[in-house]
Amino acid sequence: MNNLQLERMKNDNGFIAALDQSGGSTPKALAIYGVSKEAYANEAEMFQLVHEMRSRIMKSPAFTKERILAAILFEKTMDLRVDGKYTADYLWETKEILSILKVDKGLMDLENGVQLMKPIPNLDELLVRAKERHIFGTKMRSVIKEVNELGIKTIVDQQFEIGKVIAAAGFVPILEPEVDIHTPNKQNAEEILKQQLLEHFKTLDTNCQIMFKLTIPNVDNFYEEIIEHPNVVRVVALSGGYSRNEANEKLLRNRNLIASFSRALTEGLNVNQGEAEFNNMLDEAIQSIYDASITE
Repeated sequence: MNNLQLERMKNDNGFIAALDQSGGSTPKALAIYGVSKEAYANEAEMFQLVHEMRSRIMKSPAFTKERILAAILFEKTMDLRVDGKYTADYLWETKEILSILKVDKGLMDLENGVQLMKPIPNLDELLVRAKERHIFGTKMRSVIKEVNELGIKTIVDQQFEIGKVIAAAGFVPILEPEVDIHTPNKQNAEEILKQQLLEHFKTLDTNCQIMFKLTIPNVDNFYEEIIEHPNVVRVVALSGGYSRNEANEKLLRNRNLIASFSRALTEGLNVNQGEAEFNNMLDEAIQSIYDASITE
C-alpha cells in the first residue's frame, strides 16, 4: 500500500469522482453526454467513446488535486491510457489524484429485498493486474431495496467477506451496500444496515483499513460511528439518483461525510460543448460538490 496516498485519503479535503460506468450503464451515460447509440456500432466503439468522455473530464483544468482526492475507474479504463500513460499513472503523476477500481460484476436478481453482487471470477488475477497498474483501492456495489433483516445481513456478510480478501492483497476496499433512495421506510433499512456494519467491525483485524460508500442517510450524521471507527479510512456518499443540488444539500448536513458522485458530477456536460464551456460547467459542479464535502 502506498502510505503517501493513504495519508492523503485519510486527511486531505476533497471528494471522490465516480467515473466507473460499466457496460450496462454506459449507453445511458453516453446518451446524457449527447452521444446517441447511432454513434457506435459495437461495444468496443462504445467503450472508446466513454473513455474519451472520461479522459476529457480527467484532463480538464477543473479536475484538480485541491478538490478531487480520487477517481473510481472501470476495469477497461484502468487498462487504457490518458496522454500516453495508463490511467492511474496519469492521475497520480500528473494530477496527484488516487485511482480506485470498480471490481464488482453487477447485481444478482432481487432476493430477500436486496440485490447481492454477482460472483467476481478471477478476483485474485484482477488484483494482481491492479497492483501493476498502481491502483490504490477498490469499490464494489450491492443494493438494498426493502427493509429485510436477513437480506441486509447477507449483503453486509458478502461485502465484508470480499473486502477482507482485497485488504489482504494490499488495497483499501470501498464497501458499497447502497440503500435505494426509493426504499419504503428507508430509515429503518439504514438502522439495520448500521447495526450490521458495527457488528462486522468486530471481525476485522486492527490493522485492516476499509472505506464505505453509503447512501446519504435520512437522519443527519447517522453514520458518525462508522466514520469515526478506527478501521475506517473514509466514508463517502453516493448521489443515488438525486440531482446534484439535492445531493449537495443533503450531504452538507452530514459532518465528515464526503461525496463520491457520478451522475451528479457529470450533470450538464455535453460532447458538443466547446472547451471553455465544458471546463466552466465542470468547474462549477466540482466546486459545489467540494463545498458540500468539507463540513466538519
